[in-house]
Amino acid sequence: MAGLLSRFKNGSTEPESDSPVLSEQKFGRAHLLQSLENSDLGWFWASDAEGRIQYISEPAVRRIGRPASDIVGKPMTEVFLPVEGSEDSGGERPLKFQLAKRNSIKPTTVRLDRGEGAGESWWEIAGVPQTDAGGKFSGYHGIVRDVSESFKHQRDAEKMSRYDSLTGLSNRHRMSSQLEATLTAFKVSKRSCAIMLIDLDRFKQVNDTMGHPAGDELLKQVAGRLARVLGEGFEIGRIGGDEFEVIMPDVDDRGTLGDLAMRVIQMVSQPYSINGMRAVIGCSVGVAVAPFDGIESDELVKAADLALYSAKGGGRGQFRFYSNELRDKASYRHQIEADLRDAISRDELEMHYQPILDVNRHEVVCVEALMRWNHSERGMISPADFIPVAEEVGIIRELGAWALLRVCETIREWPGDIRAAVNVSAVQFSSEDFVDVVRRALKTSGVNPARVELEITESVFVGDMERAFRVFNELKELGVKLALDDFGTGYSSLGYLRDAPFDKIKIDQSFVRGCASPDNRNDAIISAVVSLASALGMETVAEGVETKDELRAVTDRGVSHVQGMLFARALPQLEIEERLATGELKFVPKGPEKYRSDRRTEFRKIGLIHGDDRYNVFLRNLSKTGAKIEGLLDVPVGTDIVLDLGGGQLAVATVRRSEGFSQGVEFETPLISDGADGLCTRHRVSPYQIEAAGRPLRSLNDEAVAALTGAMRSSTKYFVEVDITSTRRD
Repeated sequence: MAGLLSRFKNGSTEPESDSPVLSEQKFGRAHLLQSLENSDLGWFWASDAEGRIQYISEPAVRRIGRPASDIVGKPMTEVFLPVEGSEDSGGERPLKFQLAKRNSIKPTTVRLDRGEGAGESWWEIAGVPQTDAGGKFSGYHGIVRDVSESFKHQRDAEKMSRYDSLTGLSNRHRMSSQLEATLTAFKVSKRSCAIMLIDLDRFKQVNDTMGHPAGDELLKQVAGRLARVLGEGFEIGRIGGDEFEVIMPDVDDRGTLGDLAMRVIQMVSQPYSINGMRAVIGCSVGVAVAPFDGIESDELVKAADLALYSAKGGGRGQFRFYSNELRDKASYRHQIEADLRDAISRDELEMHYQPILDVNRHEVVCVEALMRWNHSERGMISPADFIPVAEEVGIIRELGAWALLRVCETIREWPGDIRAAVNVSAVQFSSEDFVDVVRRALKTSGVNPARVELEITESVFVGDMERAFRVFNELKELGVKLALDDFGTGYSSLGYLRDAPFDKIKIDQSFVRGCASPDNRNDAIISAVVSLASALGMETVAEGVETKDELRAVTDRGVSHVQGMLFARALPQLEIEERLATGELKFVPKGPEKYRSDRRTEFRKIGLIHGDDRYNVFLRNLSKTGAKIEGLLDVPVGTDIVLDLGGGQLAVATVRRSEGFSQGVEFETPLISDGADGLCTRHRVSPYQIEAAGRPLRSLNDEAVAALTGAMRSSTKYFVEVDITSTRRD
């Protein structure tokens, strides 16, 4: 070994010489190398042709902390281990690869396992190949040095560039790179990948009222909850101030994605404890799936962003799947925002009034005032479309002040003591001049304040609780009544219910729906709310009563008032005033006897596939378990078909009822909620299938799906002329 070191130091490729000058040079070089070897600047090593270590400097052996006998003779790749992630880094070649090539080893970072308790260290190794007298490869000679400190510094710097310093999650740059790499690889292997965008609701209020350090702590806790809910296998990142992203490889079942989104919403919405203070926020979720909603990363992120925007516009605390309709809605929203600013000056807004009835007498004791927008060109625009826009851009304050004054002026002229309830947006409630707005409306109209109710949602308690209670007390001093709207759907707390001066609790329709069903627990929730309200001296209103069995159920549970389509929709001002003038204050329940699963009234053209034929039919209504279609004559009961619901959604179904041109069908697999008021299939036609049929790979469109499922046929041909063959899947 000493001879090997001597040759290595003196240069084995140089011929021996007796020249005094060369001897001096050799002596000086040997002394220099000896000094280098005994320092911490670098050490020498040598290997044989098989890659086994033949020599390593004694200082290096001591630094490794293992006996020389445990090192010499061992394969280099067992002593010098690859750095984690180096094989996928796309940068320097791993040591194993370079040894196999038998070329010069370029400076390469390796990892040393120094044994239990000693931890890891990182060295940089380099070397040149050696040959024997016959020119045959005989191994390597090289140097190695400890680069642990610089490596750690570089690793920390790289981590800071790829990870969020506050939460420890991946940052926007890393998430973008990960998504792009995943989608590129998955296009080759024909796999799917979903992404979820999560935006925190009311985080700004917490940040503003409790301070930025509290906001930072809240973000850390949110990150921890997301990690617990989503588990391993998903990449989670913080891509903005209060926005998170999740990459979910190989997930395309929208039932699974919807369940995950709801779990995220529920977990994030639980109260937080920050420096001894209580904070409550929520979140909205947008979901998109590749390759269905986008092929490239920027396309998929844009789709998920549109879905997130739709979720926030739907009232927050919700999720949405992306659909092609969202692109059209985004354009429609811009039109609404532009026109809404002039709606008041154009006198396009009006108030409708839905009766709230005594549960026993079915007589009107109060009405809920609901804003309607009768656009001069587009007709009636749904409040679900324009109210979220108004809240987002701040117009809701102006609209709310207008509505309050209009209602006060209207009911002042009404006979009797019927009250009117006016909805108050959380944005409107947070305005510093809100109490003054109410005071001016009462004074200007001259209405008795006791006839005015303000319906307030639980979201006003997020943030500055002290201010909320102060505003409540100031409103009560004005003489108005306060109602807690949508109780149980937001951030319920018995603490604020105990302290806030509410006169009424409105039980959300989600608890009323199906409460008469024996397998439904909503009746127990209603009973508990009624008992609580009674103990606190408050009235209760069951919202959204639509069937007679629901009416009986809420009546039996002791609810004091009811409201819903079973009695009346929201009526125009003229119609409600005509009833008041004639004394027709009693409403007779008119509606179905029993609740059944939600069935949406539809009227749109869809495709029907049977065997090798495709037909145009009309979808008349839709539920999770079935649908009613029209357009084909006398289809035999028991016929298996496939309905093309659009957007790549194919639903296998069986005809259960058939009367002339109308058929009732039952789905093989129930539909699921799309996060809004609609329904969708769990799975969709994959763009990979469409690509296999000869079309370019792109996100879903109905034309490509129609081409895949067969050429369009005229629906003038009677269905019974087609051979009856099953399209049912195993």
